[in-house]
Amino acid sequence: MPDNNFDYKSAYEREKLKTADLAGRIAELEDKNQELEFKLNRIKTNPIWKASTPARNAMHWVIRQRDRVRNQGSLKGVIAKIKYKQIEKKAMTHYGTESFPSEETRRQQESAVFEKMPIISILVPLYNTPEKFLRDMIESVLAQTYGNWQLCLADGSDAEHVQQVFDIVKEYQADPRASVSSRTVGIAVTGDTEKSKLSGSSRISYMKLEKNEGISGNTNHCLELAEGEYIGLFDHDDILHPEVLYWYVKAINEENADYIYCDETTFKGDDINRMITMHFKPDYAIDNLRANNYICHFSVFKRTLLDGTELFRPKFDGSQDHDMILRLTDRAEHIVHVPKLLYYWRSHAGSVASDINAKPYAIDAAKGAVADHLRRHGYDHFKITSTRAFETIFKITYEVQGTPKISIVIPNCEHAEDLRRCIDSIYEKSVYDNYEIIVVENNSKGSEIRGYYEELKTGALKDIVKVLDYTAYKSMAGASDNSFNYSAVVNYGVKNSSGEYIVLLNNDTQVITVNWMEELLMYAQRSDVGAVGAKLYFPDRKIQHAGVVLKLGAHRTAGHSHYGQAGMNLGYMGRLCYAQDVSAVTGACLMVSRKKYDEAGGFDEGFAVSLNDVDFCLKLREKGYLNVFTPFAELYHYESLSRGLDLEGKNAARYESESEHFRTKWKAVLDKGDPYYNPNFSLDRSDFSLNVEGYSSLRTQ
Repeated sequence: MPDNNFDYKSAYEREKLKTADLAGRIAELEDKNQELEFKLNRIKTNPIWKASTPARNAMHWVIRQRDRVRNQGSLKGVIAKIKYKQIEKKAMTHYGTESFPSEETRRQQESAVFEKMPIISILVPLYNTPEKFLRDMIESVLAQTYGNWQLCLADGSDAEHVQQVFDIVKEYQADPRASVSSRTVGIAVTGDTEKSKLSGSSRISYMKLEKNEGISGNTNHCLELAEGEYIGLFDHDDILHPEVLYWYVKAINEENADYIYCDETTFKGDDINRMITMHFKPDYAIDNLRANNYICHFSVFKRTLLDGTELFRPKFDGSQDHDMILRLTDRAEHIVHVPKLLYYWRSHAGSVASDINAKPYAIDAAKGAVADHLRRHGYDHFKITSTRAFETIFKITYEVQGTPKISIVIPNCEHAEDLRRCIDSIYEKSVYDNYEIIVVENNSKGSEIRGYYEELKTGALKDIVKVLDYTAYKSMAGASDNSFNYSAVVNYGVKNSSGEYIVLLNNDTQVITVNWMEELLMYAQRSDVGAVGAKLYFPDRKIQHAGVVLKLGAHRTAGHSHYGQAGMNLGYMGRLCYAQDVSAVTGACLMVSRKKYDEAGGFDEGFAVSLNDVDFCLKLREKGYLNVFTPFAELYHYESLSRGLDLEGKNAARYESESEHFRTKWKAVLDKGDPYYNPNFSLDRSDFSLNVEGYSSLRTQ
């Protein structure tokens, strides 16, 4: 029923004024943009500009090297980085042929008998495959320490190449190593009903196609040859680690895995030890997967996941694997990431590993695959755009549902200048206008802050800002403990707010992004999301917060990833450029729905100062919610100006006590490690550096 007391005329006038103001801003920006475009085009068409291209390229190379040096912060940092890169380069060999099994390890793995020993049918579409690539690919399958596999080859090669490809495949089909009887031992020992033996004499099956149907069509024909309970997807120019199937079958038996993937690397030419980039991935993370196909290789999945659907859909050729992964992981019940580098992706002219621009249609196909996935999940009004990191790393803009009220809760003690800067930035920058600001005063003594409070109560912001006196509340309640408890202050502020969504905000922050509230809200409104965190910078634009990693840092509690990196840094594999799932986000700027805040029990007052935000996020995670970091809501954070740092004296002792409490409370979670941070990374550095000090996850049995 309509509210008869609501002043619709005044509301209309406010919206009209707001619209006019925004239209004016847009018009002004468009004028500036046109002026700049005119000037830029005039420069680009100038003959002197064109002639100076080599000099400008050299200059930009020098600038990039300068920025790389500046990113290290100091001469000491530069020296440490150089030393680390030298060690990392040497460490790459540990993930190449040096990681291949010894004779003893091979004997152990080849003789291993699992309760489930399924046939894994590996699908490889062929098209004019060079002899060297074809032989390397087949040899890597023949070298597997787990023997119950089938290699399914569908050949779409043209008339000029088909005979050579056929002859090579025929040679391998006759190879004793490919015979069915040579390695399929110990199968179906428990009477499992799955088909445990291949029907032919060779484990290599081949089909000559009448015409080339592209990656999708050719791979779908491979599936027609497959007899296995599990399906693997393999490119004709790549190489498998000898142990990959062994580890996958181990995951099938120990974790009931129905979709499995591993870490991978790109390499140059014909030597897998000449690595370009090693990609160590997180465990399954839906927001990461929507933003980019981080799973990629080597996907193996239970065949029943395909029931009622296709393998590859030709309309997504170029990103057919991203589409398939999104569809099948939606159906899977036990997605397992094996955190070992077990796939070698060859980089050569024309391959996606070499340059995404070699296949520009892949960009549109990837956007289409993500859009199709989002529609299946009930999202209608969204936008998918490429980011500065890479054309196929996306920003997804979800529709904000309605205009729910947001309560911004800011605990404060003294620091009038910081609080004023914070509140002014919210009011002056934000385009979202249905919000209130709850300042929770806690034990301030100075006249300056008291004067500012009076200004807030009587000035232009009096209808937006409410000042609560937590100290007076404690006194009235008869509390005898006067020690500082940030969690209690936050809980009091939330309790006395009226918004449907809560933003916890430090008083030493300053808004940068005008639509920061919308960027947080679009995730907080999702039923599967708990807390949402922003990207925070120090005043010099170096990164203060980009998500929290469990066990990172000296105390092995939690730490901020990419801490201290330059603001324009793309992050590890572009992670600073897309929204992603994380274990926790900082309470310096955290949005959550009131319902979920209450469901999690608010902040645990047993964490008086530190780790209360991480604890809160883990409580949300424990209830099945995702925590999301978005780099598209940006603020400055003048870190810990209000209370100082936890580095010495009583602060250090208090932090150690709270750290011990945290480690005890969340021991089971910490022991498992952070699912969004690969165990191959160091816990002593925040820049996703490889743990090269003698650690190899591949050798962890």
